[in-house]
Amino acid sequence: MTSETTRDACLRSFLALLAERPFARIALGDVAERCGVSLAQMRASFASPLDLLAAFFRATDRHVLSEGGPDAEELAGEGPKERLFEVLMRRLDALEPHKEAVRSLNRSARLDPLLALHLLRLSEGSQRWMLASAGIDCTGLAGSIRAKGLAVLFARVLGVWLEDEDPGLARTMAALDQELARGAKLLGMLDDVASIAVPWRKRPGSAASRETAPDAAPAACEPGGLT
Repeated sequence: MTSETTRDACLRSFLALLAERPFARIALGDVAERCGVSLAQMRASFASPLDLLAAFFRATDRHVLSEGGPDAEELAGEGPKERLFEVLMRRLDALEPHKEAVRSLNRSARLDPLLALHLLRLSEGSQRWMLASAGIDCTGLAGSIRAKGLAVLFARVLGVWLEDEDPGLARTMAALDQELARGAKLLGMLDDVASIAVPWRKRPGSAASRETAPDAAPAACEPGGLT
């Protein structure tokens, strides 16, 4: 078994176990036994169950990105909201085979605040790639604000998706469309958002800057952003 194949086998086994039991009850030995590799082989790729979670996020990112970027035919000529809608629906399509694992992870995150915060950090990193795939700037402070907001937005849509039994995902698409409409500033008026989030930065056309302390700057985000 090559190193890459071992990684893939471990990840598949981890997701299968996650569909069966809570995240806290999955040990590295369980994953190794399920996929038929030794702990020594597994250690070459993963140091902890959290590493397996990160690998799941990265694998989902790669799947979405392989479907095309902002120049893809279905995104050509669309506005930022429409492009991001398409990219996030691709992400949900990529998660569909692992829906029970995602459901289990969602339940675990509700009971474990530290896990929820870790998932939110992973989701922020993934959403930077989703923004890039939609042709939306994801660099610097503005990109960080967008990624954080999008992670929270996607977590809310994910909750709808988990309960949506319609093969056409009508409820999910409606929820995503509404969330993106409400979060329009993530896509467009980032100068305004950054001025609010970083109060010491001068607003356009203003001679004075706010005097709020820097640590109050980031917009509040609820924990629990998922894949």
